[in-house]
Amino acid sequence: QVQLVESGGGLVQSGGSLRLSCAASGIIFSIYDMAWYRQAPGKQRELVARFTSGGITTYADSVKGRFTISRDSAKNTVYLQMNGLSPEDTAVYYCNAVFRVKNFWGQGTQVTVSS
Repeated sequence: QVQLVESGGGLVQSGGSLRLSCAASGIIFSIYDMAWYRQAPGKQRELVARFTSGGITTYADSVKGRFTISRDSAKNTVYLQMNGLSPEDTAVYYCNAVFRVKNFWGQGTQVTVSS
């Protein structure tokens, strides 16, 4: 059974930092592309950052220079370090794992940034 379990969300003031974690089980972690998405109220889910199995990282323009995605294969975990948070970053953040046609999602973790 595949599980992606996010943690680390919460309430933070504008300018603050949070680190999200996503622990994966039931998959061969090293072959999956791992990503973080977010969905704000009334908006579509959007890609925040991706770390491919080949080591390539990509970021949404809105988070470049502020967020950093990393992965630890020994712990089957992907992280999202978020610095310089603003109220516009308020959303539910979802972990995603993709390998070919296999596509899995976590349950999401709420991030709320107060002004």
